[in-house]
Amino acid sequence: MATGALTMIFGLKETSDFWVDGLLLWWQQQGRLLEGIRRLVIYLDNGPHNSGSRTQFLKRLVEFADATGMEIRLVYYPPYHSKYNPVEHCWGVLEKKWGAALLNCLKVILQEALRMTWRGKHPTVKRLEGDYSDGVRLSKKEMEPWEARLERSTALPKYDITIKPIQAKNR
Repeated sequence: MATGALTMIFGLKETSDFWVDGLLLWWQQQGRLLEGIRRLVIYLDNGPHNSGSRTQFLKRLVEFADATGMEIRLVYYPPYHSKYNPVEHCWGVLEKKWGAALLNCLKVILQEALRMTWRGKHPTVKRLEGDYSDGVRLSKKEMEPWEARLERSTALPKYDITIKPIQAKNR
């Protein structure tokens, strides 16, 4: 949101691991441009792969915070409120660009996404390769050390989570 740039990452299967791998890909490409940033606020829709109760997602984000040295704050929109998330508006723009195009393969989808404009610029469009398994979860016991790293808001524990890195790393 700070730069107004849009990065769209596509793949064959959406999972918690896909989400975090997409964030890692974005950070590898954009991190140098955001050199002074020490805190990343991520607005989410509480979907099935990125919710504040999805164990694999939260574990991977703790690892991301430690690897980057950044504090991560997850802010979730309540159910049926994603329309207030500014990034959700890009999907309407993309749907208009797609128009009547036959989206029969990933190559066509990527080409159509590259043609759209968002705030006067073309987005960065990437494909994330990988074989992502559905339903990767940690047991309650396995999740204990990761959950201990999450600072959940006392007022909104499901909707506001902060993850602080163990040690700030040099980037």
